[in-house]
Amino acid sequence: MCGAAQATAELDRLNDRDLSDISGQGGIYLSGDISINEMGGPIENSYFGRCDDPDKKCGARLAYRLKEDGGWMVLDEIRGNFSFEGLTLRVRTIDSGFGGDGELFSRDVMEIGLPNVVRYNDVRFKIAGSNLPRPTAPGFRQTDILAVEMQGEVIMEGNLLVFPAGNP
Repeated sequence: MCGAAQATAELDRLNDRDLSDISGQGGIYLSGDISINEMGGPIENSYFGRCDDPDKKCGARLAYRLKEDGGWMVLDEIRGNFSFEGLTLRVRTIDSGFGGDGELFSRDVMEIGLPNVVRYNDVRFKIAGSNLPRPTAPGFRQTDILAVEMQGEVIMEGNLLVFPAGNP
């Protein structure tokens, strides 16, 4: 005769004193798969535009401002397949290393952990500068700086550190 033993546990509140003895790590663990108007995929996507019309934009757009009163840097017409498993986000203190500069810096940075399962396939995008974030805004002007197309699969690993700008 087979039987299963049941285990029950009661949840109890922890007070501040009990919590002070507990340590752990904070952060975020992400996994996902994103496809944006893949090459060889459907020619139309109502959100990202038609890819068969050379006069129209096709793909996703990421615009960010470098200074409050400055222009916009743009990753435009992003297309391809991106997948990742175990991508991590956490805050890390830099207070040593970097050829002695870490001790002088002595601040927190955001660390994006890139495990060896970050992949992208058949990707293309443009790096550009623009006066406005949205191409549909009146008076919009954009200057394309560089067009990138990568066919095949790329696997990334390591950590990407995002340093804050300005003085502490």
